[in-house]
Amino acid sequence: MTAHLRALGWLKRNVELRVLAGLVLVVAGGWAFAELADEVLEGETRSLDEALLMMFRTPGDLADPIGPGWVEVMGRDVTALGGVLVLSCFTFAVAGFFVIRRAWGTVAFLLASVGGGIVLSQGAKLAFDRPRPEVVPHGVEVITSSFPSGHSMMAAVTYLTLGVLVARVMPSRALKAYALGLAVALTVLVGVSRVYLGVHWPTDVLAGWLAGAAWAMACVLGAHWLERRGAVEPAAPPGDAGPP
Repeated sequence: MTAHLRALGWLKRNVELRVLAGLVLVVAGGWAFAELADEVLEGETRSLDEALLMMFRTPGDLADPIGPGWVEVMGRDVTALGGVLVLSCFTFAVAGFFVIRRAWGTVAFLLASVGGGIVLSQGAKLAFDRPRPEVVPHGVEVITSSFPSGHSMMAAVTYLTLGVLVARVMPSRALKAYALGLAVALTVLVGVSRVYLGVHWPTDVLAGWLAGAAWAMACVLGAHWLERRGAVEPAAPPGDAGPP
């Protein structure tokens, strides 16, 4: 018991609880991704994938996603939010925000974080090389393999990383919550649209979310570490408007 108390005391003195929680989330996300990938490779998720995919199709007509035609059009618009061009536009737009603030270290870190996520996503696709769903017609053109969902993973990597970096310098809790909430909402919508359009199995999307969120959390920890060394813009405490 005494040894446990000493260990807890050491952790409290040397490791911030939020950093420790972040590390736990990164490890948990990586472990969950690995377990899911193992199940996918063994074919254990096939029946569940097909059942969930069919939920988005009109009974008796697999070529017709559920809902009126305008919903399918909106699905294509939403899925574009996870494309390379749109994500690049968002990334450079937020980078411009930090350029105006003269936070050069944050700009470099932001670009490296998103760029690293792109490399990780493409590497995972090449490693697993899972075929796209063939049980329903595809609602948009696809040219790469299926696992993990690149749109879902890159949406998680980009929007969550950008959301956190912006939230760090926002002057109020409401603005921080808004930035993070918007990032999560965009990530979820992109993933759901991929299944709705029939271009990904649901487990592809889940894997993309897990890997992307784990990467984004690792980037958050990296930003915290760099902040303590003065390499990125410090976080603004609630009530602090930050630099002009």
